[in-house]
Amino acid sequence: MHEIPGKNIAQRIIDELKSRPKPEKFLAAVLVGENPVSIKFLKQKEKTAKELGVAFRLYKFPESIKNDELRKEVLKIALLKKVGGVIVQLPLPEHLNKHYVLNVIPREKDVDVIGERALGAFYADRNLVLPPAVAVVKEIVDATSLRLYASKIAVVGLGFLIGKPVATWLMTKCSEIYLLRRGSNLEILKRVDLVISGVGKAGLIKPEMLKSKASIIDFGYDIDEKGKIRGDFDASQLSNSPVNQLPKLYTPTPGGTGPILVAKLFENLYELTKNND
Repeated sequence: MHEIPGKNIAQRIIDELKSRPKPEKFLAAVLVGENPVSIKFLKQKEKTAKELGVAFRLYKFPESIKNDELRKEVLKIALLKKVGGVIVQLPLPEHLNKHYVLNVIPREKDVDVIGERALGAFYADRNLVLPPAVAVVKEIVDATSLRLYASKIAVVGLGFLIGKPVATWLMTKCSEIYLLRRGSNLEILKRVDLVISGVGKAGLIKPEMLKSKASIIDFGYDIDEKGKIRGDFDASQLSNSPVNQLPKLYTPTPGGTGPILVAKLFENLYELTKNND
């Protein structure tokens, strides 16, 4: 069993970025409301920006803001000449239409690859950068002994941030792929070599649900009943699991995919500003 060191991989990416020309433009982040998890994620991004010496500017709006007003504000921010990349921290309050807001981000400033222009280009295999979640999977595969072409893979959760882009990218790279929506029968996990999960439900996947020596890349992020941060994969059960039920590789939560996601977002910023400075 091997825990994938997300923090180490992220630091390697950040150290490589430090050797490259620094973007002259700043990263703009939009926060609506006071969601504590969103604030935590933004602080991680701000910390990485500070380490790289990249300017980071946070734009805060009240939870009561209307769709049209937020869309107008995001567009105004995105069109600033000194802005190299724009992120809108999700989730947005329920009364807001995220696609309506996100789609005003220009493709050349869309570091999250989240608006229709950038996503459409990604699905056509011609975007300048990968969605951060896809880049994380690629990074982990490259850093480990995982062989996609010989693997059966299950993607659990098909959200537009994680599951859908990851599944699309994997479709031509593995021997078989299973797409499992929320509520799907998870018995199929016993048949696959790699599980990629992004449901956001603490402890959804237990070690005994996996095939022997399978691997799991866990993007899930949830707060359990004790207020503890947990992923979809219940790693707390590993110490009680028989040796033959232990995963080959797994990402812990926290400290697994999260730090790599942030590092890849900044890698995207470097790539995009290289092309539009």
